Amino acid sequence: MTEKYYFECVNCKTKYQKDEVKYLCPKCDLENAKDKRLKGILKVIYNYDEIKENFKRREDIIKIWPINSLESLSPLKVGNTPIYKMNNIYFKFDALNPTFSFKDRASDLVVAYAKENNIDTIITASTGNAASSLAGICASQGIKSILFVPKTAPKAKLLQSGLYGGKIIPIDGTYDDAFELSIEASRKFGWYNRNTGYNPFTVEGKKSVAIELYFQFKEMNKEIPHNIFVATGDGVIISGLYKGLEDLLKLELIKEMPNIVMVQSEGSRNLVQNIGKDEFTLTPSTTIADSISVDIPRNFYMAEEFILKYQGDTILVNDREILDASLELGKDYGLFAEPAAVTAYAGMKKWKKIGVNDREILILLTGSGLKDIFSIEKEINMPKPIKNLDELN
Repeated sequence: MTEKYYFECVNCKTKYQKDEVKYLCPKCDLENAKDKRLKGILKVIYNYDEIKENFKRREDIIKIWPINSLESLSPLKVGNTPIYKMNNIYFKFDALNPTFSFKDRASDLVVAYAKENNIDTIITASTGNAASSLAGICASQGIKSILFVPKTAPKAKLLQSGLYGGKIIPIDGTYDDAFELSIEASRKFGWYNRNTGYNPFTVEGKKSVAIELYFQFKEMNKEIPHNIFVATGDGVIISGLYKGLEDLLKLELIKEMPNIVMVQSEGSRNLVQNIGKDEFTLTPSTTIADSISVDIPRNFYMAEEFILKYQGDTILVNDREILDASLELGKDYGLFAEPAAVTAYAGMKKWKKIGVNDREILILLTGSGLKDIFSIEKEINMPKPIKNLDELN
């Protein structure tokens, strides 16, 4: 019987059977001491020709996932988040996932894989959302979670992680420091590592949004909008979206790759500014959009390959544009998303001024605004309390 899937290295294109590797290509991993962008990230490849005739329902995603049964997934029901159409823009609102962020898609699959393989402890590094996501999904599956987070992570995300029973380990440093220490801890203690990009199944989990979009728009007798805006930090969400769409192409369910627009904050632009360049230029990250504040985009090579292969667009927005977009998104659409998610909307506003094309637009909103209320707090004038109606203005 043919194996369900195999791995292919993004950099050297070496192929591995599923039991030969766990995280990175052994050949390319040797170079990671000097190149923190993680050479050797593995792409999961399936037997598309064998299954394309029988891929007709959302549930058929199991045929292009590295688990044996959908029953292994969390009972919290990740995904199937709503699409809202307002002012001719489609919003995919992933803030309505169980822990209120897109990260549940990756956590759900990684934890399901762990459950099927009798793994009892999972570790991750996170700026906050991946930590709370892993903690919540692990809690629903009876698995222990260990969370390495920078000490500057938003309090709401840390409280959420602690509520779910996750073991929080604050790091006196950046997200990148937390990432390195978590890998070291994983090697030392044998904990299964969920780190974004480092674990190839994080991309596979996040690709579910593309499969979901296909079936949701099919139910509306429509095709997936041509222009999709994605806020980007380390490059895993955009890679997951691309991977899912590429799977749909291989399954002959869509005819063309949509135009993916990668949006980054000017204060964290290390992916956009290095795509297609021979020399890697590192700019320290400083942005209110903490979930996409990344000095070293770990999934750089996979994201770069997708963007160049399918000729995707890139755009930068500043923190003021992100805050303005947050206010507009709330007042005009009734949607409250965290700054990292709103970055995609801010990018769309800027992109429309350029007038690249006028085809339909979809924006991925990846996290709830309640995850990070402090960034928007100064933008809202809270009224003083009154004692009687005579004091009303």
